[in-house]
Amino acid sequence: QVQLVESGGGLVQAGDSLRLSCAASGRTFSPYSLGWFRRSPGKEREFVASIGWSSGATAYADSVKGRFTISREISMNTVYLQMDSLKPEDTAVYSCAVRRTVRTIGGYVRPSEYDYWGQGTQVTVSS
Repeated sequence: QVQLVESGGGLVQAGDSLRLSCAASGRTFSPYSLGWFRRSPGKEREFVASIGWSSGATAYADSVKGRFTISREISMNTVYLQMDSLKPEDTAVYSCAVRRTVRTIGGYVRPSEYDYWGQGTQVTVSS
């Protein structure tokens, strides 16, 4: 079993930055990858970014590419999401998730590919 705890959300103005953290705990932690997703009111959960736990390979949604950076600190079992140049449309609850293995090629964008989820942290960007 893996527990994930996100932190770092808040209320900011457009153009500001935030850094989200996701700390993982469990007896052994060696997933294939971790991902960040977000959900806005009335919308489905949306892929934001992912990172290979061992490889460090990253992927981003087009909507955040160039503004968000995902990284991980293996020694601390923690993944980060640095969010710069925030826009009002980035307002959402952001959740991190663990993908234990690869089920389908390219499946990293699908919530169904992930096995464990955190509770989420609210990010609100005012205009």
